[in-house]
Amino acid sequence: MELVIISGKGGTGKTMITAALQALSGTRLIADCDVDAPNLSLYYKGRNLHTEDFYALSKAKVDENRCISCGICDAVCRFDAMKDHVVDEISCEGCGACVIACPNDAITLIKQKDADIYTTKTDEGLIFRAKMASGSDGSGMLITKLRKNARSQAKDDELIILDGSPGIGCPVISSITAADLALIVTEPTISGISDLKRVVGVARHFNIQTALCINKYDINPDLTEQIKEYALSENIPVIGEIPFDETVIASINSLQPITSFAQSAAAAEIKRMWEKLKKLIESLKASG
Repeated sequence: MELVIISGKGGTGKTMITAALQALSGTRLIADCDVDAPNLSLYYKGRNLHTEDFYALSKAKVDENRCISCGICDAVCRFDAMKDHVVDEISCEGCGACVIACPNDAITLIKQKDADIYTTKTDEGLIFRAKMASGSDGSGMLITKLRKNARSQAKDDELIILDGSPGIGCPVISSITAADLALIVTEPTISGISDLKRVVGVARHFNIQTALCINKYDINPDLTEQIKEYALSENIPVIGEIPFDETVIASINSLQPITSFAQSAAAAEIKRMWEKLKKLIESLKASG
């Protein structure tokens, strides 16, 4: 059973909510699928049980002993990654056009290490996370690998919580495909509403059941009402309305889940939201 927390944009409080839901659920399996900017693991102390290299894309490599400096590779490269038959590894997309065009077989594609993958043991359980190399690509494939690692440790219908990627691109698609339930976190701003509609469209395309949480709902009541009206029209349940709460800042600064702060209004609402999420999860399990 996979619960993925996503948002149409960054900065909506998605990771804060993920850490809180992990604490409330007691699940021992969480994955940070926001691999381009991972920070979920900052909430936890632990040790790495397993580290592996991740290879996704290839880069062109020129054999100077075979290169005849004809300039054909420069001409055929659509990404301007060849400059006087020298490869710019940041620009190279590994398409292989230069390999095909080279008249002297001087160019090959070499697999490049894109990330380090970690399985980290904490007092709460296991975190599956990654650290991408500068300029690396293939984050969608990397997320798929992290989810596979988490699933390999799950027992029966054990809950896995995924801190998904923001936006609507390939990383988001890799975060949500085949997930059982997506909790979308939005905020009452003009861009928040626009981004919400886009990410709902992605989830709907992949037939992912969704629920909605409005973070800092009270900073703009009018826009909150617009979001709720939109959710009603799309038959998406609004299961959380988290108030603006300065305790969240203390939570982030101390690297503790907001649920650790007993007097927090945000924590109280997230606890109520978790009760509703549990019912949705049990309903999904019962329906097969």
